[in-house]
Amino acid sequence: MQHPFDLVMIPMQVIIFLFTLYFFVIGFCGMWRRKEEKILTPKSTFAVIVAAHNESTVIGELVDNLSNLNYPRDLYDIFVIADNCDDNTADVAKNGGAIVYERRDETKKSKGFALEWMFDKLFKMEKTYDGVVIFDADNLVHPDFLMEMNNRLLKGDRIIQGYLDAKNPYDTWVAGTFAIAFWVIDHISHLAKTNIGLSAVLGGTGMCIASDVLKKYGWRATCLTEDMEFTMESLAEGIKTTWAHDAIVYDEKPLTFKQSWNQRKRWAQGQFDVAHRYIPKMLVEGWRQKDIRIWDGCIYLLQPHFLMISTLFIIISYVQLGFTPFYTNIYNLMPRELMTFIMLGQYILPMIILFKIRAKFKAWLYMLLYPVFIYSWIPIIFLGFIHRNEHEWSHTKHTRAMNYEDIMGNVKNTRDLPAGHDGEN
Repeated sequence: MQHPFDLVMIPMQVIIFLFTLYFFVIGFCGMWRRKEEKILTPKSTFAVIVAAHNESTVIGELVDNLSNLNYPRDLYDIFVIADNCDDNTADVAKNGGAIVYERRDETKKSKGFALEWMFDKLFKMEKTYDGVVIFDADNLVHPDFLMEMNNRLLKGDRIIQGYLDAKNPYDTWVAGTFAIAFWVIDHISHLAKTNIGLSAVLGGTGMCIASDVLKKYGWRATCLTEDMEFTMESLAEGIKTTWAHDAIVYDEKPLTFKQSWNQRKRWAQGQFDVAHRYIPKMLVEGWRQKDIRIWDGCIYLLQPHFLMISTLFIIISYVQLGFTPFYTNIYNLMPRELMTFIMLGQYILPMIILFKIRAKFKAWLYMLLYPVFIYSWIPIIFLGFIHRNEHEWSHTKHTRAMNYEDIMGNVKNTRDLPAGHDGEN
C-alpha cells in the first residue's frame, strides 16, 4: 500500500537523483583540458569597456594594467563608463589614459543599463572593433588576456568567457572560500562543458562578445544578472558561450560575510528572474533547433530550484521520521551510499581542484570553513526566490587597490599564473 509520503518523496528523489548524476558526469569532464594549437598573431581589434560606479580607489590600477597588456596598443581602446559617480572616478580614469564617458540616470542604475547605453554610443562611432571586452572596475587582467581572446575570435567563437580568478584569495576566510568556489566552478562547470561541446555561462567580467553579435541582436540584458540573461538570450539564438581557460581576470572577492551574503542574494534573485522568463522559450527553441546545449542551459538555470527541492526533501524526511517512525519507503531511490557520496563529493572536488591549481596552504585551511559558505546558500536561495521580482541594484564597495605585481606576489607557482590556475596546456 502506498504511503501518502510517497506522493511527495518519490518525485523529489527522482529529481535529486537525476540532477546529482548529471552534475557529477559534467563535473568529471572538467578534470582535464583539451590540447589546443593557438593562433598567436594579433589581428582582432577590441573595445575594452569598464563600467564603474564610485570606483576611484581601484580604477586607476585597472586602467594602468589594461594599458600594458601583451597586445599591440593600436589594436585596442579602453573605455570607462563613469556611471552615476559622486567621486573622482572619471578624473582618475582619464589621467590613466582611458576614454571616459560619464553617465547619469537616476532610474536605470544597474550595470546592464550602463553597458546598453555605452554600446549604443560605441556602434555609432566611425571606428569599428571586432570584439567588445568587458571588465569590472575592481579587476586586474593577465597580460595575455587579449591575445587569448584574439585566438578564440579568429577561430570563430562569438561569445567567450575568461577564467574567473581571485585578486585577494588570502585576505579573509570569506574571500578565501569565495575564491575556492570560483575555482571549482571554473573547472567542473565552465571548462567541463567546453570540453564536451556544451555552453559555458558569462560571469559578468572578463568576457568578450563579437561586435557583429551585439549589432545584430543588441544587448537587452538589464536585470540583476545581466551576464546570465545575455548568455541565455544568445543560447536561445543558437550562439553558445565558449571558455578561454588562459584568458585570466582577477576579481576582488568580498571581505566580509555580509558583503558575500548581499552579493549572492542579488545573484539568486537574478537567476530566478532569468529562469522564469527564459526557460519556457529555451525549452521550445531546444526542441525546434534540436540543440542539447539549450536544454543544458535550462538545467543550469534550475540549479537554485534543485537546491530548494533538496532542502525540502531533507526537512520532509525528518518530519516523516517524527510522525511515522515505523514507515520505510520501499521506493527509496537515494541509498545511503549515494547520499554519503554526495556529501563527500562537495568537499572532495574542491580539494582536487586546489591540488590541481597548486594553491597556497592557507587556501587548504579555508577549506575548514568552506561548509559555512556552501550551506549559507540555502537561506540565500530561498530569500532570492521570495524577492525574485525585485530589481534594485546593490553596489559592492571595492577597497582592495592592488597592481598586477601584487597579485603575482601571492602566487606559489613557478610560472606567471594566478593562484587559482592549473597551468595546463
